[in-house]
Formats: sequence, C-alpha cells, structure tokens
Amino acid sequence: MMNKRSKLGLALAVACWFPLAVSAQADGQANDEERYAAHGQQALAAGQFAAARSDFEQLAKLEPEVAEIHANLAVIYFKLRQYELSAREIRTAQKLKPGLTKLDSLLGLSLAELGRFSEALPRLEKGFKQTADADTRRMCGLQLLRAYTGLSRDADAVETALELNKLYPDDPEVLYHTGRIYGNFAYIVMEKLHDKAPGSIWMLQAQGEANESQKAYDAAITAFHHVLELDPRRPGIHYRLGRVYLTRFREGQKPEDRDAAVREFTAELEVDPGNGNAGYELAVIQAELGNLEAARQLFEQVLERFPDFEEALVGLGGICLESQKPEQAVAPLERATRLRPDDEVAWYRLAQAERATGNREAQEKALAAFRKIHSSTPGTLRKPNEGEEITRQHIDSGANP
Repeated sequence: MMNKRSKLGLALAVACWFPLAVSAQADGQANDEERYAAHGQQALAAGQFAAARSDFEQLAKLEPEVAEIHANLAVIYFKLRQYELSAREIRTAQKLKPGLTKLDSLLGLSLAELGRFSEALPRLEKGFKQTADADTRRMCGLQLLRAYTGLSRDADAVETALELNKLYPDDPEVLYHTGRIYGNFAYIVMEKLHDKAPGSIWMLQAQGEANESQKAYDAAITAFHHVLELDPRRPGIHYRLGRVYLTRFREGQKPEDRDAAVREFTAELEVDPGNGNAGYELAVIQAELGNLEAARQLFEQVLERFPDFEEALVGLGGICLESQKPEQAVAPLERATRLRPDDEVAWYRLAQAERATGNREAQEKALAAFRKIHSSTPGTLRKPNEGEEITRQHIDSGANP
C-alpha cells in the first residue's frame, strides 16, 4: 500500500507536469523524446520512481531547457531521497520558468531533509499556511516541526503542532510528532524552572506531580510534604497527597493508605472549603465503606456548591439507589445525562431508577442510550473534569445491562 509520503510525491508530480512539446528537428530524436516522456509519465503514475528517473534524465539531456522536465525530475529525486539532486533540479526549473511556484514547497521539504533549516523555513511556512493541497500542507507542517526544533524556536514548534492537530486530528504520524513536541517543550520549561528556582515551591510541586505520574509514591509524598513545610496552607497540596495515598490504597489495599487519604482530603477542605474534588473523594470513600448516609451528605454538600459536578450527581444517584430510594435518584441522574450525554454510568443508573419507579418507557430510553454508548466506547473512556483527576463512578462488576 502506498504511504502518504508517496501520495505526496504523485500529487506534486501531477501538479508540476505539463505537456511536453517535441522541439527536436530530427525524427529519431523526436521519437526518443516521445518514448521517454510516455514511459516516464507511466512510471510516475505507478509510483515506479527509479524507472521514471531514467526516462526523465534522458529527457533532460535531450531537452535541457524544458522546465517541466526538471520539475518532475525533482519530484523523482525527492521520492528517492536524493534531496541534494532534488533541490538542484527545482532551482533549474524555477530559473527556466519562474512561474512554477508550486515547487517552492518541494524545495522547502528538500532543504529541511538536508538539515538546512534556515533556508527551508520561509518556503515551509508558506507551504503550510497557503498551500491548498492537504498532503503538501501536512508534509510542510511536519517538516516545520523539525525546522523550528532544530533552530531552537520551541514556541513556534508548539504553535505549529497545535495547528497540525486541528487540521489532522486523527493522523497517527501527526499525533506522534506533535506529542514529542509537547513533551520536549514541557521538559525544556521544567529544566528552566529547575535551573532558575531549584528549591522553590513550584519546583517541589512539579517534582511531586512527576513522581506521582510515574507511580513513585514515596517520592511524591516527600515532595508534597516539602511544599507544605514551605507553605502549610497552600491550596491543592493536601488534595494531591490524598490522591497519592488513595491510588496507593487501590493498588495495595492497605487500610492505612485509605485512612491517610481521608486525612489529607479533610485537611484540604480546611485549607480550601471550595475544593469540590476533595469533598467528592471523601464521599466516594464513605460510599465504598458502606456509610451511605455520610456519603449522601457529602455528595449533597459538593453539589450545593457545584450543581454541575456531573460525577457527584452520578454518585448521589447511586447512593439513592443503594438506599432503596430510587425516586430520589431520578433527578440527579437525569441532570447528569444532560450535562454529559456520553456517560454510560449515568444512563445505566437512570435505567435502574426508572425501572424501580415503574416508568417503563423512560427505563427503555435510558437503557438504549447506555447500550449505544457501551458498545462504542471500549473501557468506559471518559475525559477528566477540568483536567483534574478524580475517582470515576463505575458500573459494578457483574451488573447485567
């Protein structure tokens, strides 16, 4: 199967091709030109670039003043990764016919492949911003990432990566390279933070979060405690500590980790009563311990302050169901499905509540929505709330949809 880069080469070949007029006077030479031209075009159309090279090189010897021959030869050299030759042929073609502006992008791509980023940059920028052809624009964008990175213009690389993600959101190659750009930029920023303020609160907090993401829980706890030593009432730190302890509890099932998580979430609410996530986590823990009334009160407190906290609405609905009060579960679960129509847990619990209250029509509607989402979303993939990690509501194992 031809890859996207091959498609780009063919697209450029077609774009650069013009009918070749036979100007030779001798019949034998004219026949040679016609034969090379026909064979060369067929080889290009079939993606047989080595064969096309031979034909077009012969044409260039016979008709050295025809810009279109050099243009197509440049495409062939590019496809064969002979970038120096490609750049040479492009310049020859443009000198013979300055109007062949479509070759600018190919010249930028060739120069970038040669590592001549400063020279390539204006052509790549023009190709990325102005070219209508999607394949050419894509290739210019990917090479721009290399060029900006090579020239240490990291902010420009990030800006280009963001634009590439908008234009090609499902392209795996684009996702791979833009992901590397984001990671590289984050590393550079963190290195600068380390160099400028190695013992600062911000550096310690960054270390804690990095250790947490790598599951180095002891190191994360130490870093977060150092932050609290510098600023005992810093918002969010007790919450992060609580998340670390809770994650470790879920992996190791040690009750002392869960107890520590409760202490940290409670401490966070003392520092910042408006931290709804801390209150939510306390509610979830109480629900898991079977303390339904305590969990209900905590969910309601969170929702009083944050009425659109969708996970808390789903959690409250679940508590009402477990407490045999399905009629009280309907309202929060209906609100949850309006806030996040793709939440299968909300739809499933709403179906349970409607069945328990005898509303058969509403039950079937909720169950149909659940089944549609469940069949199309493997692993119950859902986005976090506002970028902050919280414990997700889930369907109990063994539940029958």
